[in-house]
Amino acid sequence: MSELESLHFQSVSFTGIAPGARLIVLGAVHGNETCGTQAIRRVIAEIESGQLGIVAGSVTFVPVTNPLAYARHQRIGDRNLNRNLVPTDTLAEFEDRIANWLCPLLAQHDALLDLHSFHTAGEPFVMLGPQDNRGTLEPFARSGEETALALRLGVHRFVDGWLDTYAAGVARRLAAGVSACEADVHYGVGTTEYMRAQGGIALTLECGQHDDPAAPAVAYRAIHNALAHLRLTPAPAPSAVTDTEALRLYQVIDRAHAGDQFARGWASFDRVRAGEIIGTRHDGTPVTADCDGYIVFPNPNAQPGQEWFYLARSSARV
Repeated sequence: MSELESLHFQSVSFTGIAPGARLIVLGAVHGNETCGTQAIRRVIAEIESGQLGIVAGSVTFVPVTNPLAYARHQRIGDRNLNRNLVPTDTLAEFEDRIANWLCPLLAQHDALLDLHSFHTAGEPFVMLGPQDNRGTLEPFARSGEETALALRLGVHRFVDGWLDTYAAGVARRLAAGVSACEADVHYGVGTTEYMRAQGGIALTLECGQHDDPAAPAVAYRAIHNALAHLRLTPAPAPSAVTDTEALRLYQVIDRAHAGDQFARGWASFDRVRAGEIIGTRHDGTPVTADCDGYIVFPNPNAQPGQEWFYLARSSARV
C-alpha cells in the first residue's frame, strides 16, 4: 500500500435535539501541531461516554485536518494547507485534495475554531479577523460576534491585521518582480479567511509552543468554552476574559537570502524598540524596527522569498 492509499479524511459530528449554532473545530491543519488533535480526541471521548452532552445545534470535529503532514510529523505535506485554501479541479498537491473535502465542510457551519501551535516560545493568543468593513480584500459584518467568542476562549492576547498586512507584503513582492506563490494575495487565504467568505465567524487559537505540555490543555479549555458560549452544551456560559492585550500586525519582512540571520533567538511577542537591530542581511545590512512594538512569528528557517517575521504594535481593538 502506498503512502497516500493509507490516508483518509475523518470528521466526527454530534447534533443536539434543539436547533442551534453549527461549530466546526479543526486540529493538525499543520501536521506537527498536535495540541488540537489531542484536545479534540479528549472531548470526543467525553461526548461519546455521556460525560458531556450536546443539547443544541451541532459540532463537527476534525482531529487531523492534514493527514499526510501528520503522518510525516511535519508542518506540511506538499505545501502549506493554510494558504490559498480553495476547491480546485487541478489536483497538483495533496493539500488540493484536502481543500476539496474541507472547504464544503467548512461552508456547512456557522463558526470555526482552528487550533494551532507555534515553533518558538511564547504565550497563547487568538488571531482575530477584520473589523466590520465593505472593502474588497476581506469584507466582514460579524466582528462583534467573533470578538465575543474570542474573549471566551480563555486566553488574554489578541492579534489582528493578518490579511491586509500579508497583502501589503504581496504588493512589495510584486513590485520587486517576485513571481512565486507568495506574491499572490490569495496565498494569504487559509481556513479562517475561507470561513468568513462563506458568511461564518472564524478564529485561530495559537495554543503555545509545539511541545509545550500545557498547549493541549489550552485547546481543551477553548473547545469547552466555545461549546458553552454558543449554547451547544448545558454548561454555564463562560465570562469574557479581562486584562486583555490587543496587538495589530502592520508589517511583514521577508527573508531575502539564506545568509540573512536574526540578531538573537527571537520569540513571538518579544518587545522591540525603534531602531533596534532584529537581524542582518547576508551583505551586512542591518534590519531594524521602525518603531516600538513586537516581533511576531519569527521563523529562522524561512526560505528566501518567504515571510521571515512580522511586526506588531499595540491596538485598542479588544
